[in-house]
Amino acid sequence: MICKNCKNQTFYTLADDYIKCKKCAKKYSLKKLKRDQDILDGFCKNITALELSKQLKLNYKTIKNRYDEIRAKLPQFLEDEYNSMPKDFSEYEEYYYFTKKQKLQNIKSLYEAINIIGFYSNEKVYTLLMPNLKQRRESLNANEYEEYLNWHKIYSKESYKTKLYDFWKFLEENLKKYKGIENEYFFYYLKECEFRFNYTLEEQEKILKNL
Repeated sequence: MICKNCKNQTFYTLADDYIKCKKCAKKYSLKKLKRDQDILDGFCKNITALELSKQLKLNYKTIKNRYDEIRAKLPQFLEDEYNSMPKDFSEYEEYYYFTKKQKLQNIKSLYEAINIIGFYSNEKVYTLLMPNLKQRRESLNANEYEEYLNWHKIYSKESYKTKLYDFWKFLEENLKKYKGIENEYFFYYLKECEFRFNYTLEEQEKILKNL
């Protein structure tokens, strides 16, 4: 336990399941700390907010809000990690993600896809969410441009053996459990998958506690 106010690690034990920081006197509810730890554990174990709300018998919105807070912190952490490491770029690849709804409607146009670029460097995957291609519809020869994009996907003949190939499969599989993700929130779910792919369960728990 670390005090969020002053970073002290020593506490007094009070009545009614409360503790008090010995340095700044901030009080904490042990019941609330236990609840927060259970939610953090659920997130790290990749349990959906709905499933965890049933397991813990807590309000779904309480857990969903906590999950969203965690997701909001991950992009900056991942960017800081990326910027702090030397780049070797042993692999990089474009990927076009289609939503569950688009797949059901058999939509295959790259103009409708979510465009992602992935990098594999220092044994970790990093992703960039690229601008949507819809604006290219107005180009003089849109059909030729789409053919060019299909041809110009960055991959090797043995791409199925790469870490990025494993990550794209991991991304697709992880997003299946959601009924639908709004485009404006897709970035956070993409970064969540990047985080899960790069770090073990124990590493995830330690990182999120520090965040």
